[in-house]
Amino acid sequence: MEGIGFNLPLLVAFVVNFLILFGLLTLVLYRPVLKVLDERQAKIKESIEQAETIKEQAAHSEEEIKGHLETARKEGQAVIAQATQIGERLKEETKEQARQEAGTIISKAQTEIRQERDKIVDELRKEFVDIAILAAEKVTRETLDKEKHHKLIDEILKESTTFKQK
Repeated sequence: MEGIGFNLPLLVAFVVNFLILFGLLTLVLYRPVLKVLDERQAKIKESIEQAETIKEQAAHSEEEIKGHLETARKEGQAVIAQATQIGERLKEETKEQARQEAGTIISKAQTEIRQERDKIVDELRKEFVDIAILAAEKVTRETLDKEKHHKLIDEILKESTTFKQK
């Protein structure tokens, strides 16, 4: 076998050396590397699980935030609607109060006008009484015919301060 370049003791030495080297590499290098790779794989798996958990929590938080925002929007709309109702009610109350005040002012004005009218009517009556008394005095002093009677009334009306023409 030596003719073909095959040396048995050298081959056995190579095989023994290979087995020793393989055993040493397995003990010293292969197992620790596998251990590190397994640890790294476990950390990566754990990180992926944490990322999934965080993603789920973020989605859940986003849904909660959307729910809170919707609730806040509805509450805001309710507050706006309530403020609008209060504004309308205050506007109507103000209008009603203005109507009542206007009614009170009109009533006062009508009362004052009535009192002033009554006062003027009383003054006119007194004036007419005075005129009638003057006319009666003049009539009693002299006897009148139709012409004198008209003339006397015209004179009294001219003398009267109420019926003077301006």
